[in-house]
Amino acid sequence: MTLQLSALSTLMGFVAGTGVAYLRVSNNRLFSIPAAIYVEFIRNTPLLIQAYFLIFGLASIGVDLPIMAGAVIALTINVSAYTAEIMRAGIESIHKGQIEAAHCLGLSKAQVFFRVVLAPATERVYPSLVSQYVLLMLATSILSAVGIDELFGIAARVQSITFRNFEVFIVLGVLYVALSFVVRGAFNLLGKLVFPRLRRLGTPL
Repeated sequence: MTLQLSALSTLMGFVAGTGVAYLRVSNNRLFSIPAAIYVEFIRNTPLLIQAYFLIFGLASIGVDLPIMAGAVIALTINVSAYTAEIMRAGIESIHKGQIEAAHCLGLSKAQVFFRVVLAPATERVYPSLVSQYVLLMLATSILSAVGIDELFGIAARVQSITFRNFEVFIVLGVLYVALSFVVRGAFNLLGKLVFPRLRRLGTPL
């Protein structure tokens, strides 16, 4: 469950965060200002409050979300705000001369965005994204408070039955460390596949 929550939220959070980042760097204030407000609001409110609002707050006005769906949406919304800031830094690092050169070569707006802006920007900030998504995996433990049976929730249940607090949480800590290495290793392999230039240069991901 921990890995499932992390994988779904990472994928959707990257897509949503990239979209928000694109709006953030827009010259149109109708897009950039709401995007900035969204990022600041989400980054300055706890994940647990966001999850409670989506799962229990909306239910009080008649909008019932399955707990799993609410948890994934809460994680996605939370991580998309952090992803947006990371991706914004990457997008702003692309020199305007490269974009102008791409337009002069006759590339379409979509080609310019995906090949000249998005791909190099993602490559530059990839290590930061990996760190953020590892933190996301660890943050899934918070969702045990809303009834998700992820790793921490199961460990807490075992502890309440056995009263072996020390042993249970030692094992839990070891499992989280192992999962962190697994997730980081998976992203490392993905980075080598997606960014062959970094692989050739031997740049650490």
